[in-house]
Amino acid sequence: MHPATAIESVHLTISDLDRSVRFYETQLGFTTHRRDDRTAWLGAGRDDLLVLTADARAPRVRGTTGLYHFAVLVPSRVELARSLQRLVETDTVMQGFADHGVSEALYLADPDGNGIEIYRDRPRTDWPLAGGHLRMGTDPLDVDDLLRENQGVHNSWTGLAEGTRIGHVHLHVSRLPEAERFYVDVLGFDVMQRYARTALFIAAGGYHHHIGLNTWAGVGAPPPPAGAIGLRHVVVRLPNEAALREVEQRLRAADVAVDAANTHLRVHDPAQNLILLTSRP
Repeated sequence: MHPATAIESVHLTISDLDRSVRFYETQLGFTTHRRDDRTAWLGAGRDDLLVLTADARAPRVRGTTGLYHFAVLVPSRVELARSLQRLVETDTVMQGFADHGVSEALYLADPDGNGIEIYRDRPRTDWPLAGGHLRMGTDPLDVDDLLRENQGVHNSWTGLAEGTRIGHVHLHVSRLPEAERFYVDVLGFDVMQRYARTALFIAAGGYHHHIGLNTWAGVGAPPPPAGAIGLRHVVVRLPNEAALREVEQRLRAADVAVDAANTHLRVHDPAQNLILLTSRP
């Protein structure tokens, strides 16, 4: 996979558009770029990072493949502290905090239960290695120390900072070996770390992970029913058309069904998670 590959955006089905837009704007600091009666496009700066499509009849399901969480990468530790302070001020229910060595992270869910991580990366030179290999951990986050980043800083809330992006997504899959064959052997991502035979972290360009894959919903978990609350698709951006065509050739050589257009490929992974690969500017 081309080293400049990145996650561009995440598209979700939710049940109530007004409620979700209010949550993402007020508590997380997204800006709504545009919306219609059913869909809202949100970001932090110019680009759309999150697209919400409402369906009041969408079922809520568990024990299926799909989204575990999507991760919002803020550009600095100060910005992570500002996000945490805002979550405290708005009485947002948190699900956890972690120091992963490569990053510091906050965990929560939106009103429909879609998992969210907000994190900041440490410099790559500080990422922990063991035997020459990257080692991400799950240690307690020093929340008090993080909040001290706000001391002496003008901290009026203005939302997510310019430069915020979707850093990675973490997906439930049915079986790790077939997921690895698809994402690594065919698409071309690199394996960065394996976790207890139940999770796999993969990336392009040496990043700690662009995609996490796990079987925590159960080995052999089925895909969710059509239209269920949760993941619609993930957009993976490649830097140019040549890189996109290389991926298309590998998909076709592996006899993977792919819907190809001029600037994008639509493909389902073996767990039926929909991935859209694009080279558009």
